[in-house]
Amino acid sequence: MRDHLGMEARRSPQYLQFVAEAVDTFRTEFLEFMELHDTNRTLARGIAPAVFPRDGAGPKRIAEIRSRVSRAAGRALEATAITNSYIMVQGVGKIDPIANWASITDPKPVVEPDNVLGACDQILGRLEAMVAKAEAEAISLVGVEGMHPVVWGAAGRLWRDGHFRHAVAAAAESLVAALKARTGRNDVAETALWQEVFSERAPAPGKPRLRWPGPSNDREVKTMNDGLRQFAPGVQMTIRNSAAHGTAELEEQAALERLAALSLLASWVDDCELAMAPPADGVSP
Repeated sequence: MRDHLGMEARRSPQYLQFVAEAVDTFRTEFLEFMELHDTNRTLARGIAPAVFPRDGAGPKRIAEIRSRVSRAAGRALEATAITNSYIMVQGVGKIDPIANWASITDPKPVVEPDNVLGACDQILGRLEAMVAKAEAEAISLVGVEGMHPVVWGAAGRLWRDGHFRHAVAAAAESLVAALKARTGRNDVAETALWQEVFSERAPAPGKPRLRWPGPSNDREVKTMNDGLRQFAPGVQMTIRNSAAHGTAELEEQAALERLAALSLLASWVDDCELAMAPPADGVSP
């Protein structure tokens, strides 16, 4: 669950901007804290604290600023994980420089002021790049999110996670399921079902047809019915089957084109009328 939430956070420009502002605030508060301290450059480095209070810096003022830095660090807590900006400390391992900032005042500090400030600058740079990328991805989602709800409803989460082939397969399965629900058919394979529902033969008991609305002798109506008879099974064979049985990931553009074809077919299916066989003699409809 946490990995999925992290992925969603990386795709939200607004959240990334919030995190960047939190880091910037933390950095500002940390610098104010450092104005009350001198950096230990010589005395037992790595053993003694990394900073010492300056002469004249009152304990009450230090405590007040320390509290503000800690609160700011809490608001920026996710920044290091989102940007993967941990630092490696020999003998300790991977350290979050923001979460461990206060160790600079402890014996054997795990980070030093330069580590904290350097990490903040790196995190802010990475977040800036991530915001730009997320904004570009958000623009690209405008088209796909506007697709038919049967298609995007099944594909959306997979698409956002970058699983483009699985998104196409799920959308195709969802469309077939919608067709089965509308026609009441679950007795034939999917390709055969598309062929039968758009067959030029008259509907039979248990075998309804889908027909483009309008007079059957109208040229446009006939063209649509003839086209759907070929297009729908073709979409099933070339898009659904290859996505469901393939193993290679689809490029985003290729997947987008396939989703568009599925969305178009779904919209046309919605526009069609369901033609049922007339009731047998003596049987009420």
